[in-house]
Amino acid sequence: MIESWGRAHRLEHQVSCLNWRDELDLPTLAGAAANGHVLPYGMGRSYGDSCLNGDGTLIQTGRLDRFLAADWTRGVVKAEAGLTLDSLMQLSVPMGWFPMIVPGTKFVSLGGAVANDIHGKNHHLSGSFGASVQALGLLRSDGTRLTLSRSENQELFSLTIGGLGLTGLIEWVELKMLPISSSELEIQTFRLDHLDAFFEHSDDSADWPYTVAWVDCFAPSRALGRGLFSRGRFAENGALMAHRNRRVTVPLEMPSIALNRYSMTAFNQLYWRLSKTGTSMRDGYDRFFFPLDTIGRWNRIYGKRGFYQHQSLLPPDDARSGLRALLEEIRQSGQGSFLAVLKNYGPEQSPGALSFAGEGCSLALDFANTGRTTLDLLERLDAIVAKFGGRLYPAKDGRMSGAFFRASYPQWVELEAARDPLFSSTFWRRVTPAH
Repeated sequence: MIESWGRAHRLEHQVSCLNWRDELDLPTLAGAAANGHVLPYGMGRSYGDSCLNGDGTLIQTGRLDRFLAADWTRGVVKAEAGLTLDSLMQLSVPMGWFPMIVPGTKFVSLGGAVANDIHGKNHHLSGSFGASVQALGLLRSDGTRLTLSRSENQELFSLTIGGLGLTGLIEWVELKMLPISSSELEIQTFRLDHLDAFFEHSDDSADWPYTVAWVDCFAPSRALGRGLFSRGRFAENGALMAHRNRRVTVPLEMPSIALNRYSMTAFNQLYWRLSKTGTSMRDGYDRFFFPLDTIGRWNRIYGKRGFYQHQSLLPPDDARSGLRALLEEIRQSGQGSFLAVLKNYGPEQSPGALSFAGEGCSLALDFANTGRTTLDLLERLDAIVAKFGGRLYPAKDGRMSGAFFRASYPQWVELEAARDPLFSSTFWRRVTPAH
């Protein structure tokens, strides 16, 4: 039984652990599966079912984690797709280089970062992960090994970035890195009294490389959108030290009653009032970029039934109205999100054909799975996102309708045409009519 990071999806699989790239026999693995399909599986940090292949085979790639080449003069690294961002930074940060784009966790593989075209706090200036990818190695089920880049096999390169692992097995990734002079960042945090303040601070911080906001979903109507806005940039001087967090692991599943409306309302209000704001500080990259990584198995906080994440992107012209409608719907439901992250995105710079992140605003929300009540709320949120011309992030989804996905990502037809015939996922079979 394999579960997604959100833990609301648990499915039976056959599992094959890959140690060396040359030992893979895709047709044999697919033939042994009940559904006749395989799917690469990295660190399993996708929240929904895009990393699952129920009744099929998952090819675990975590042991394909070797560095293949590194040019520390130009900041170009080539490594196997199972290498995690954490392992990459352990070597690159002391050399004065940092990944150009990182998500909210460093425990993702390079292959997973490509397949989901991850994005981070600097999308407004740097785009998503695909912008840093120079080349890929792809193994197809017929045994063909291809090099993909902007100049070689361009169409397949575009469809593989953000292609959810469906075009074949990504064997290696070549990345352009970001030069840094310190492993610490200068950080400023501001209290937001309402939603309009988020847009004001975003405009004032347009030249800061990293920006993000936390939103209190339990705020009263008069303070809708209140929260905390943070911006950061790497310091110009200081030590170059790779960080290793001391992790406290959640040992057991928390009882579902622990995260209720009253406990979360109290916590959010205290967090908003007591957080230090208005001053500059220096801190290491770990706590700024990856705060949840300090808590091992934090997904257990939501209890046995897990949680759903709803991450939407709203186009710039309708973002303010759309966000207000989403937050008001959540407020009225009483099912506020414990973790609500609001970010401003810039024009898409990734070559990925099905990339989620583009110009506009993104709101990411975690909801404890209470069954039909939660699913009904998520469907209402979907309707608001659709009304304002937005879309959802497939890597975080576990229940949006196929019609909504296909309308949001018309390039799905191209991906289906380029999909390796032996590769599939529970998500893909759920949202496309070909299955």
